[in-house]
Amino acid sequence: MKIINGDRLAETFKTLAGIDSISKEEGALCRWLQQRLQELGFHTAVDQAGSKVGGNTGNLIAHWRGNRAAAPLLLSAHMDTVEPGRGVKVQFKEGVFTSAGDTILGADDKSALAVMLEAISCIQENHIPCGPLELVITICEEIGLLGAKHLDYGQITARMGYVLDTRNPQAIITRAPSSNRFEFRIHGKAAHAGAAPERGINAIALASKAIAQLNLGRIDSETTCNIGLIEGGLATNIVPDLVVIKGEARSHDEAKLEQVTAAVVSAFEQAVAAGRQQSGEALPMLEKDIQSDFRRLFIDAGHPVVALAQQAAQHIGQRMDMASSGGGSDANVFAEHGIITAVLGTGMENVHTVNESIALADMLRATNLLIEIIRIHAERS
Repeated sequence: MKIINGDRLAETFKTLAGIDSISKEEGALCRWLQQRLQELGFHTAVDQAGSKVGGNTGNLIAHWRGNRAAAPLLLSAHMDTVEPGRGVKVQFKEGVFTSAGDTILGADDKSALAVMLEAISCIQENHIPCGPLELVITICEEIGLLGAKHLDYGQITARMGYVLDTRNPQAIITRAPSSNRFEFRIHGKAAHAGAAPERGINAIALASKAIAQLNLGRIDSETTCNIGLIEGGLATNIVPDLVVIKGEARSHDEAKLEQVTAAVVSAFEQAVAAGRQQSGEALPMLEKDIQSDFRRLFIDAGHPVVALAQQAAQHIGQRMDMASSGGGSDANVFAEHGIITAVLGTGMENVHTVNESIALADMLRATNLLIEIIRIHAERS
């Protein structure tokens, strides 16, 4: 029998949410988690990812041998939160956690950390079958999956597992898109905007012509494109000689992603080329930087990681729908390293806003599911 301690789960979450852990500043939370996991019998280590990304701690990696011989199972969540996330004051009313309204709550992804800790405690207290567990608690997920990208994979032996980092506790995300990031720098020529505008080359105007040619937003059911940042100009009376444009494209289809990315690049190249033809000079000039941010997650419906979660859900009387996501997660990066991890939910709502919330009932549901997944995996092995 699984005896989940709801009060302990709630207190753990409130404690975690009260520890500041903005991206690159997760050190205090990492130390708290490391101590707690060591108390639970885990061997812990912190890798060097922090030094590679300019943060104050690395990823926390923890191993526990369990109580059954089985293939190791990976469980993962991330430590970092977005702004405004300092000085979170957790409120709990009618079974729902919120912040005081001036910060995020941090359920993304501290609810997952609380669920994992409660599941492990319950397993140990009730002698529930459990194979070896490998916990990977990453940094800097919110700013580009940087912790997962710089994880010391030499410390990981599991080939499958679960990332807890989405909303619906009755769904399993098996598909997520690939993403390309792009940055363009258009160099024009400065001039006085009132006295001699014809001597200048307006970099912002050229960028505007390129952007006007783009198909942005939702392109089709599996493809999106966005211009998210434009920076340029010094004053209203100066023709701007530099503008920087940053954006991204995503798709579940690799060929479509490359087509969209190529179309974006072409629009900027054509706008700058036309400007150069008009000026008769070496300016304007274009610098471009196109990078793969993460590759798609695509897990077959028959994969054991899916079947295991669905069987566990059935055993506890809940649904487990296969779902796809428009966002990336650490699971995308793990998959690139041969670790197939599906994404499970904890009930978090309105994440990245001051209206973020989570119901304790959903966290209990997620904990129950995780325990059952671990139990079935150990007994099946």
